[in-house]
Amino acid sequence: MIIRPASAADWPALKAARLAALLDAPTAFGASHTSAARFSDADWQQRAISTPQRTFFLAFDGDKPIGLAAQVVAADGECHLIAMWVAQQYRGMAVAQELVEAVKQRAVDNGHARLVLDVAPENTRAAAFYQKQGFVFLPEWEALESHPHIQVQKMEWRPACDECIAEGSLRMPG
Repeated sequence: MIIRPASAADWPALKAARLAALLDAPTAFGASHTSAARFSDADWQQRAISTPQRTFFLAFDGDKPIGLAAQVVAADGECHLIAMWVAQQYRGMAVAQELVEAVKQRAVDNGHARLVLDVAPENTRAAAFYQKQGFVFLPEWEALESHPHIQVQKMEWRPACDECIAEGSLRMPG
């Protein structure tokens, strides 16, 4: 298994993984399969290019995309983990953990003091997974954009030390 930031050449893998995620768990994401399926190839090519504002990470088994997660900086400067998904046959392995670690590292590398995500508390498997990765629930709720009847709760993760942010590393100082 390899996990790496997407590049422009990875757009077919990004498209395949994202559309598979939206079909597999349609109420877990802020986007819908219908809206994502309307994107042109040029849109997917642009999405695959990593920037400080948005990086998609892809997990591959050989050349097959098996998971994805993204680090996105919102207009207010808040850093988000979004689009987290792992193909069913790879769940329970290290794929999800390594994707989250890649997003955390990118957030720290870009100087963010925290990383946030939204999860429906009813999605107990995801909520428990994020808690094991060091995320904690915040008393902040909002409607899921793609399914406004679903309320999601914000979770946050902060590096263990302020020096780690200054160093751009998750490693403990010293």
